[in-house]
Amino acid sequence: MKGQNVGIAGVGTYIPRQCMTAQEISDATGNAWTAQAVAEKLGIVQKPIAGAGEGTQEMGYLAAKACMENANADPAEIDVILCMGEEYKEYPLTTSALYIQDRIGAVNAWGIDVQNRCCTTVSAIKMAKDMLMADDEINTILISGGYRNGDFIDYTDSKVSFMFNLGDGGGAILLKKNFGRNLVLGTHIIADASLSRTAGVEIGGQMNPITAQNIHEARKSLRLMDAEYMKNRLNEVSMPNWYTCIDRAFEKSGLTRKDMDYLAILHIKRSGHMAMLDALGLTPEQSIYLENFGHLGQIDQILSLELALKAGKVENGSVVCMLSAGIGYVWAANVIKWGG
Repeated sequence: MKGQNVGIAGVGTYIPRQCMTAQEISDATGNAWTAQAVAEKLGIVQKPIAGAGEGTQEMGYLAAKACMENANADPAEIDVILCMGEEYKEYPLTTSALYIQDRIGAVNAWGIDVQNRCCTTVSAIKMAKDMLMADDEINTILISGGYRNGDFIDYTDSKVSFMFNLGDGGGAILLKKNFGRNLVLGTHIIADASLSRTAGVEIGGQMNPITAQNIHEARKSLRLMDAEYMKNRLNEVSMPNWYTCIDRAFEKSGLTRKDMDYLAILHIKRSGHMAMLDALGLTPEQSIYLENFGHLGQIDQILSLELALKAGKVENGSVVCMLSAGIGYVWAANVIKWGG
């Protein structure tokens, strides 16, 4: 069966109940940031924090389970699972997609892990659409994964204050060939590989292994490894790249940014969020600021869409833009036409 369109058949999330508040983040910084500044400037009222047993793979499974229930879909129908969950997980060198496959009972699927940092959901949606349109044997793809990179944050490191918003959770989205509704349209992605090693977990890999002497430092070593270059380069290219991704994604969809009804954007500082809406000619009601969730990495776009559907911000005929960026550095946008 040739692909004529690809639609979203369901979404689901898993959000831990435990939270870290703005005051607790302030305390963790040694009061270098006040609770008011955390809430108002960084835009974090609170963020979910995973507890015991809420690992990256497990949260990916729980989100997948919720997604399948929301879609009233049979896991046996899934042909492929693309796991967009993070590399930091319960057991290194295990395949998260296959863990999710086993837990939900997707007995007829095969799975693979993909990774593009906080751009992975948008990237995986493009990959899934291309696979569905090109391969006659693939009709249903589940994208799912978990995120808890906030475990690596050292709140006394002022250079990573833009990552104080990292929270924990899982997300999933189910795509079907020729679904005829909630259509995935154009996507555009830009990468700047000169930033590939400007940020990351500095201790624990082959270049700087964990030792008895650095083990405690390693657990909090998500850092900027070239802060000056990263800052200068992002100031130069980040916003232009985002707007290019938006415009090209809409162009590929036969639309323009003026057709956008809802922006499913990752969590960024409050002023940046408002500036983005203003530049796109959107009102605050045409997006959801994730101040009660923080930044769940690549889960943000799925969470934003799910919240918007529940709030009635996305309805039949709505044109949705998912917008993301990930260290590395990658920028991405796609377009979804909701409804029939």
